[in-house]
Amino acid sequence: MRLIGMMDSPYVRRVAVSLKMMGVDFAHDQLSVFRHFDAFAAINPVVKAPTLVTGAGVVLMDSTLILEHVERLAPPDRRLTPEDLAVHARSQHLIGLALAACEKAVQIVYERELRPEDKRHQPWVERVTGQLAAATGLLEEAVGAGGGWLTGERPMQADVTVAVVWRFIQHALADVVPAARFPALSAFSARAEALPEFASSPLE
Repeated sequence: MRLIGMMDSPYVRRVAVSLKMMGVDFAHDQLSVFRHFDAFAAINPVVKAPTLVTGAGVVLMDSTLILEHVERLAPPDRRLTPEDLAVHARSQHLIGLALAACEKAVQIVYERELRPEDKRHQPWVERVTGQLAAATGLLEEAVGAGGGWLTGERPMQADVTVAVVWRFIQHALADVVPAARFPALSAFSARAEALPEFASSPLE
C-alpha cells in the first residue's frame, strides 16, 4: 500500500500514525497537493490528501474512509476501533469533536494563507473561530486531568485523532488556540507524541 500526502496535513498524519499502530505495512509518497499537483493528479485526479493506493491498486481517499478499510486488514488485537458499543459511542464523540476542530482550523489556515486580506469576510472568520473554540473546549473537558488513554488501556483511534489534531492546531494556530488555556489537551498530546508511532511520523 502507498500513502500519498504530506505530514503537515493532519489527515495524512492521522492515517500514517494509525497504520503504524495497527502494524500495517505501507510506503509513503510525500507529495504536496500544492507543490506537486501534477504528480499527485497522476495518482488521484481528485488531488485529495490523504490518498491511499491499496495493494490491488484501488485508490481510496478521505482519512476516515481509508481507516475504515484498513481496520479490516489489521489483526483484531491491533485494531483501533472499540468493540464495546458504549465505548465506541464515546470514541466516535471524541473523534467527531477532533475532526470538527481540524476542519475549522484548516479553514482558518487557508483563509490566512490563500485568500488576499482584502477579500476576507470577517464575520465568517469569527464564526469559524468560534466553532474551533467550542470544539477544543469540549475536547479539553472530555480529556480531563486523567493520565490514561481516552477509551481503553492502550491508544485507540480517538487518541490518535485527538493528539494529531491538537498538534496541528498548535503548529498552525497557536495564537488562536493558546496551549496555556488547554492544560489537559497539552499534557495528553505530550504523552501521545512520545509514542514511537507519532515520533516516527513528525509533522513537517
